[in-house]
Amino acid sequence: MISITAKLMGGSVNIPGENIICCISFLNTSDPSNSRNVETLAWASVQIHCLCSTNGKIAYASKLSQTTEVPPFESDTSFVPYKGDTQGQIVLSTKPKILFCDLQLLPGLSKSFVYTEILPPEAPPSYRGKLVKYSYKISIGAQRVNCPIKLLRIPLRVLAISGLPDYNICEDSEDLSPSNPFLESQSKEHELSPALQLVQNITARRSPNFYNITNTRGKVGRFCLFKQSYRLGEDIVGTFDFTKCTVPCIQLTVTLQCEERIAGEHAVNKTEVAVLSFSKHHEVCLHMSHCLLNLPIPMHATPVFVTDLMELKWKLHFEFVTGHPGATDVVVSGDTWRAPEFLHIETMIWDLPVQIYPALPSADPNSQYKHSLIL
Repeated sequence: MISITAKLMGGSVNIPGENIICCISFLNTSDPSNSRNVETLAWASVQIHCLCSTNGKIAYASKLSQTTEVPPFESDTSFVPYKGDTQGQIVLSTKPKILFCDLQLLPGLSKSFVYTEILPPEAPPSYRGKLVKYSYKISIGAQRVNCPIKLLRIPLRVLAISGLPDYNICEDSEDLSPSNPFLESQSKEHELSPALQLVQNITARRSPNFYNITNTRGKVGRFCLFKQSYRLGEDIVGTFDFTKCTVPCIQLTVTLQCEERIAGEHAVNKTEVAVLSFSKHHEVCLHMSHCLLNLPIPMHATPVFVTDLMELKWKLHFEFVTGHPGATDVVVSGDTWRAPEFLHIETMIWDLPVQIYPALPSADPNSQYKHSLIL
């Protein structure tokens, strides 16, 4: 038997334009004492593809699926990396690269190959939403002589950088990321790309923005958001100020949401919008002067992006429950404080857009996680 082992050298998270490096090893697991157990592989090939799947409310046919002739799946000798992926369409596919032809391995002998591929700049990000899903896989196909093809698939996560302002990045630009003064400065092994450096500088800057919250009866409160741009894994921090307000705020709820909007030409109806909710903050704030907001951004979320099929945006969804002025006063009877028996309330909602950018985790060079297949 032959064991195929694959390991991504730079980690499983990448951005478009990066070079993906995968080390692939082939090992003859037969007993080394028997030199007759020579295994022969006819060929091996590698390819990256992106699969897009949609629900029944979206009419979408990718340009690649319209121009590419798919070989029949019944053939056992054709390399079809997306064989079996019937729940979607191929929207991106790199050219297949042949690792070898006619490879012979003696018992206990192994042979390693390095596969490199630059992810196209126009590649859509990995995304798993309600209406649309994008998923990436690295497919390694190999065939023994007189045997059918077998595939080893490696999942890949792609994070796109979209919505960047038009800034010029100087080579001597100052690193604005938070630093620890108690740690010795260490030289970076890998320099950030200009886009990632710009994302780091944008999300590191603090520029507090203040918003007055009002309704028809008067001022409800004042909200302060310390910055508008964040990276995955960061916390969205803000404060509510209810001093000098004429309308009492009984409770509030803030939810971090992403909104996927389908392009008009692909939607069965005129407007197809789906909202996904993530972290939520709830506070009963009656008679409070200040309130703190802290919403974590999950690392598995997808930053903002735009494709020919859809657009993804992020927002903070606010829900305020307000009362009538003077109707929420506490009644004091002797030593007893008694809340009002009835409250006339009104609900007010508000959406505040925020920008969320990717944050690439540093690859662990000592990671032992590998993908394997037995031929």
